[in-house]
Formats: sequence, C-alpha cells, structure tokens
Amino acid sequence: MRDSSVKSNRSRATSTVHRTVLVPVHGENTMMRGTKLQMRHVVFVGPQGAGKGTQAALVAPRFNLIHLSTGDLLREVIASDLPIAAEIRAFVDRGDLVPDDVMARMLFAALDERADSSSAGALLDGFPRNPTQADALDAQIGERGESLELVVHISVPHEVLLCRLTGRLTCRACGRTFHREFSPPKTDGACDHCGGELYTRSDDTKEAVSRRLTIYFAQTEPLLERWRARGIVRDVNGNQDISLVTTSIIQVISHEFTQTTDN
Repeated sequence: MRDSSVKSNRSRATSTVHRTVLVPVHGENTMMRGTKLQMRHVVFVGPQGAGKGTQAALVAPRFNLIHLSTGDLLREVIASDLPIAAEIRAFVDRGDLVPDDVMARMLFAALDERADSSSAGALLDGFPRNPTQADALDAQIGERGESLELVVHISVPHEVLLCRLTGRLTCRACGRTFHREFSPPKTDGACDHCGGELYTRSDDTKEAVSRRLTIYFAQTEPLLERWRARGIVRDVNGNQDISLVTTSIIQVISHEFTQTTDN
C-alpha cells in the first residue's frame, strides 16, 4: 500500500472527483473507458540497451497511452507547425541545447496534438534524464492537474548492456541494423537487404558505450529514489526474452490502471 502522504500529495495535484480508470479488454489492443477526467502518465527508465523504446512501442497501444520518445519527437516537432516549433528551432539554429522546461512543454504539446478522447496519457521514453528535467516534468504535470502514475524501471546487468550495445552493425548504404550475436547478417560483413558494407558506428564502440552508461548511472538512475519515495516505481527484469519483458510490463501497468481511486 502506498504511503498516505504520497496519496495526499497526489490528491492535491489532481482534481477532487471520482475517477474511473482504464480496464484492459482481454485479447485486444483497446480499453474500456469510464468517465474521462485527467490523464495519467507513465515513464520508462533504464539504461541504453535496456529495450525501453522497443517495449514502449509494444505496450503503449494496449493502454491507450501515447508513446513519446524525445529523440524522435524533437526532430518531428522542429519540422511541424506546432506553436512551440518556432521556439525550439531558434535554440537549434543557434546551436544551443533546448532548455529542459521547453523540452517538457514540447512533450505535452505533442501529446495534446496526438491525443483523442480515448487517450489515457503519455508513455515517456527518454525523458527525464536528470533532476532538472524531472523538476520540469513535475511542473508541467502539476500545471495540467494530471498525475505521474507509474515509473517502470527496466533493469539489465552492465555486462549484458555492453554486449547489446557494442554488437550493433549498421549498413553504410541503407542504414539497416544487425547484431553480431542476436541478429547477425547471413553473410559476414554484408547487408541482407542491399549487400552494402556493415560497420560499427563510432557511438557503438566499447569506449563510447561505456561513457554513455556512466552518464546514465550518474544522472538518471538516481532519479529512481525520488520516485520510490512516492511509491510509484516498479522494477522489471529486462534481462530476458523480449516477449517476457513485455508480459511483465503489461502486468505492472494493468495492476495500476485497473484500480478505481477516489481522489
């Protein structure tokens, strides 16, 4: 049971009405909906190579969550006619990093653009990555009267991450990717699709991967303690078959999203 203070804090951040939440429909990628009130958001946390993006794409439709991946989304928004696009382009054109509060607003602008009456909330993949971004996320959710309902932590041993990340091979011609161990090409060094040369990208070397993982464990992993204090973190073993990871995540989200709460 969650700490009563956590429930109290969440109650103050959301509307004081009865909420009927989502119930999965067995065997379908749809949900039965009661009265739609505020959105409830989910964050996937895990190091590079944990499979966050893969799992988010598989799981989000089952719960009517809008999958938002910051890397892909930034490129899409810059090319869009959303009101926030011009603001973001100005930072990018100057060669500046997009401020964390602007990134948070971008996520929710994209959510509002994509959401419809059946949308339950956002599934955030790749944000937040540090305490400042986490503060910006809390501020946006608070302003909207919504809730960060769940943080799914996908854990994978360090040596497995290194194997997954350093084994990637990319085709110079068509950009298709393979993996030395998990999905090797039929012909060594050649792309199955176009016959192009396969190579290891500079950011997939052991040294580059190690640097990225060091940054993750220094800046992002500590955020889990912040969220554990709220009682919203659920740990999932990511060192298993993709389908088993998916099943575990679905069970975790289903447990949270099939409860009816008086806030």
